Amino acid sequence: MTLSDPLPPQGAAGRKVPRRVTPAYLQRAAMAYLERYASSTENLRRVLRRKVEKRCRLRGEDPSEFLEMIDEVVAKSLRVGLIDDTRYAATRVATLRRRGGSARAIGAKLAAKGVARAVVEEALEQDESSDEAAAHAYARRRKLGPYRPGENAPYRDKDMAALARAGFSFAIVRRVIEGERENA
Repeated sequence: MTLSDPLPPQGAAGRKVPRRVTPAYLQRAAMAYLERYASSTENLRRVLRRKVEKRCRLRGEDPSEFLEMIDEVVAKSLRVGLIDDTRYAATRVATLRRRGGSARAIGAKLAAKGVARAVVEEALEQDESSDEAAAHAYARRRKLGPYRPGENAPYRDKDMAALARAGFSFAIVRRVIEGERENA
């Protein structure tokens, strides 16, 4: 580089200004995200929107002109089968149930990811495990109730509150805390 060569464009903090957002960039960003994470349609749209907003903020552009490009990339990902809300909901329900998630907690997590309520309800109905089995899994993982080593009577109310905060009904909480260990 000689003294007469022009310098690359610089931002306010002295960093290089990122390149302009293109459909190819958005497609690569979507592929890179989907290689690492399973995603719902709305979640992928949010991720791409954040990337566009950050790049536009650094370039001083309006991100609203790129929303159509984001929708095209999401639609293409749907057509190709890279994202499928039904499949995503079913796998997340199974994973969260194994970890001890209640139907309420699972519904809230999937709603936060942008999955439609009908899709969540269908995935919960198709899941073979019950809320009680999930409550046992949660209690086993957190060592609550019958899974607590030693005397568990002094901690009964505390354990019941922990299960209730996890989204389980009072009837299920009571059966799990006052019941016997379930063999894994």
